[in-house]
Amino acid sequence: MGSTVYCIARSEDQAIRIGNRLFSAGVSADDISMLYPDPSSSRDLGHENTTKAPEGAATGASAGAVLGGALGWLAGIGTLAIPGVGPLIAAGPILAALSGLAVGGTVGGVSGALIGLGIPEYEARQYEGRLREGNILVSIHADDGDQAARIREILSEEKAEDVSTGSEAAVPSASRRA
Repeated sequence: MGSTVYCIARSEDQAIRIGNRLFSAGVSADDISMLYPDPSSSRDLGHENTTKAPEGAATGASAGAVLGGALGWLAGIGTLAIPGVGPLIAAGPILAALSGLAVGGTVGGVSGALIGLGIPEYEARQYEGRLREGNILVSIHADDGDQAARIREILSEEKAEDVSTGSEAAVPSASRRA
């Protein structure tokens, strides 16, 4: 059974290095997600899916600055607003998982959404705080323990923070969807 590895990247450059190393190491683009605040958007932003392109090559203006150019291989990039937090850029499977929560407005901030994805409450609150500070949440699906160990090794080498491994979250990759 798979697991999900989570971490915090403190900058866009670090997130790009992590994403590219994971992709180069054979992690599927469908298994990598990123979530970070969008400082260029209005706080009143509703959900806007800026692309559904499998390669994530076409992006909206706000998402294009980082993810569109440097991580264009990601499965999808879009913007959404989580109540109490404001505009976020999401890439990968987490975009689809969080989109319904953003539109429904039933979740109390990012931590509630992350708890719904299977992250323990304490860690979800910690990640929400780190997102509010401008950091980037990265989540990676691992098929097995060996792959999870390789992912954690890359994250350690790239000096990612708050690395955690959890049981399979409710963020299926596109390749595992029925």
